Amino acid sequence: MKKIITLSLAVLAAAATVTPPAAATAVAIPRGFLLYEKDAAKKDDDPETNWKVGNSAKARLAVDPCDRGTPAAAGRVAARTVTFTGVPDFMKVEQVILYGSRASAVSAVAQVRAALARCRARTDAGSGYRYASSRLTGLGDEALRISGQVYYGRKAGVGGERSVLVRKGDAVFVYLWAGEYSAPGKGDWSVQLRDARKMTAKICGIATCG
Repeated sequence: MKKIITLSLAVLAAAATVTPPAAATAVAIPRGFLLYEKDAAKKDDDPETNWKVGNSAKARLAVDPCDRGTPAAAGRVAARTVTFTGVPDFMKVEQVILYGSRASAVSAVAQVRAALARCRARTDAGSGYRYASSRLTGLGDEALRISGQVYYGRKAGVGGERSVLVRKGDAVFVYLWAGEYSAPGKGDWSVQLRDARKMTAKICGIATCG
């Protein structure tokens, strides 16, 4: 549970720090391009839910296994992060990042893989938090399905995250859900995969994919 709260605060802080985008950034990611921007723009009077939209190219990557805010940071030219949080511990994140070159985007995904390997298991106050990932085929140029989960010994506890990370050309995008999960199950990624397919189909409108 501590992991979920920490993750929520980190992503919200990054999303809330909105810096005025340069002209090139505004052209690169048009307003309303992300799938959840329309939902985020709707008036929400529910005190238990919250939407945030951030345009900082320095925003923390939604998938950060080592909790350092460093993976996939170099070479960015634009980014947008949409974050939804709900009581008690639900969060979903949509994040689209454009890099200055295909090589920088490839390097960004390699850094995420390295972080997943380096920090696949962490221990905190008697519980552990473990990451697992697998390659996805047929989605962008390369893609990962990622899980993070609280464990007590070998038993899964409450608190986890499920994400899909995709690279297409010089763009990287993430769809993440975090909440009160039990042991990872195949259906945990159904919405994230659906959203990732939608973004894969449209991302070349703003990214260099050739």
